[in-house]
Amino acid sequence: MTTFLELHHADAPLVLPNAWDVGSALAFAAAGFPAIGSTSFGIAASAGLPDGDRSSKAATTALVAQLVRLPVHITADIEDGYSDDPAEVAEFVAELAALGVAGVNIEDSRSGRLVDPAAVASKVASIKLRTPGMFVNARVDNFWFAEQPTVDAVLRRAQAYAYAGADGIFVPGVTSEEDIRDITAGIGLPVNMLAHPSLTVVELGNLGAGV
Repeated sequence: MTTFLELHHADAPLVLPNAWDVGSALAFAAAGFPAIGSTSFGIAASAGLPDGDRSSKAATTALVAQLVRLPVHITADIEDGYSDDPAEVAEFVAELAALGVAGVNIEDSRSGRLVDPAAVASKVASIKLRTPGMFVNARVDNFWFAEQPTVDAVLRRAQAYAYAGADGIFVPGVTSEEDIRDITAGIGLPVNMLAHPSLTVVELGNLGAGV
C-alpha cells in the first residue's frame, strides 16, 4: 500500500476529501479516495461548537478512532494542537498515531488570528521528535484570515515550519495563479491548497500544488 507520504509525492495531485462523520468518510472511501482527512470546522459545526477555539479535540479523537478501521489513510485536523505547550501537543499526536492516524494538520492561528510562528514551529518540532513517522501538514493562515496576505509573509512562516520538520504546508485561501505558483516554487515541500471553482485539480497541479 502506498504510504501517506508517498501520496504527496506522486505525479498527480493528492485530492484529500474531509469527513465530518463516519457516514461522509464511508462515502469518500467507497468513491475510491486513498486518504481522508477530518475537518475541525465540520466536526465542530455538527456538534454545535465553535471552530478554532479548541472545542473539537474529543470529537476529533472519537471520530478518527472509528475512521482508522477503513482501508485508507486517515489524517486529523487538530486545529492549533489544542494547547500552547508543545509537549502536550506532541503527546496528543502520539496518541493519535497509536490509533493508526497517518497525519495531522496543525494551524498557525487561533480564533481567527495568526499566532507567533516560532510557537507553531516548536509544536511541529516536538511532534516530529516524539513521533517521527507522523506526516505533519503545517497550515499557514495569512490569506485565509486576510492578515499579512502576501507571498513573502507566507513563505517566511512556511520556511520556519519546514525547518522545524513539517512534511507539508497548507495555504488555504489563495486563488491567484501567480500567488500559487510563487508559493509552491518557494517551498521545498508538498503544498496543499483548498479546491476552488476557478481552478481545476489539473490546473492546481500544473501550478505546483497538491489539493
